[in-house]
Amino acid sequence: MTAAAVTATPLDAATANRGAVSADKFSFWYGEKQALFDISLAAAPRSVTALIGPSGCGKSTFLRSINRMNALLPGVRHEGSIVLDGLDVYSRDMDPVALRRRVGMVFQRWNPFPKPVYENVAYGPRVNGIRNRQDLDAIVESALRRAALWDEVKDRLRHSALGLSGGQQQRLCIARALANEPDVLLLDEPASALDPVATQKVEELLYELKRELTIIIVTHNLQQAARVSDATAFFYLGRLIEMGSTDRMFTSPANERTEAYITGRFG
Repeated sequence: MTAAAVTATPLDAATANRGAVSADKFSFWYGEKQALFDISLAAAPRSVTALIGPSGCGKSTFLRSINRMNALLPGVRHEGSIVLDGLDVYSRDMDPVALRRRVGMVFQRWNPFPKPVYENVAYGPRVNGIRNRQDLDAIVESALRRAALWDEVKDRLRHSALGLSGGQQQRLCIARALANEPDVLLLDEPASALDPVATQKVEELLYELKRELTIIIVTHNLQQAARVSDATAFFYLGRLIEMGSTDRMFTSPANERTEAYITGRFG
């Protein structure tokens, strides 16, 4: 891989359609407790889909099911399917490691490794077999630029990532995910612990990244969902109540429970 290989280029038709995620009657259990009930939805490629709903409604469970993070827990099981570009992510033929390369994830609380900034971003490519220093340098710079962080850290690449601000650490975690060239980026409340300025930077970043990726974001911040997403799905008590374009969902929801949540009558 060379620097040219990681430079943004116009998307061809096949690339532009990569990252299509859909669920069909997907249910999920933690032991005896059922957390999701027959979830069916589709997230379009190169768009932002927001998952909203009160705490404990199943948003994060569904998000973590897309790249099988929940499958690492003991006693869990599922029914139905989640499909990425026509392939069932729970198929025996789907390698979980390869899946998580294609479906990156950023958590609510930033979690950089206690390593230099450079090593945080280079970690994934190294695990995937890239050893050439020039290639790694190009990947790290590209990922940091795509995460809108390069100009802030280019002189601190050998310094500990833990010395960055919270907002910078969260964008570093996004860069770390981008270094693996995923088709889908999952974000679980990525700005909930950030100040307004850092939150704005993350939101602006998502707007730019959706040109390259499918983004699915869990957020309790309805204003954030309205600002950043193209489609919104409302979860309640483990069920998908309604999904549609964000404009319609926030102006004329079809279900009275959706309207009650969006207008603040519960939540």
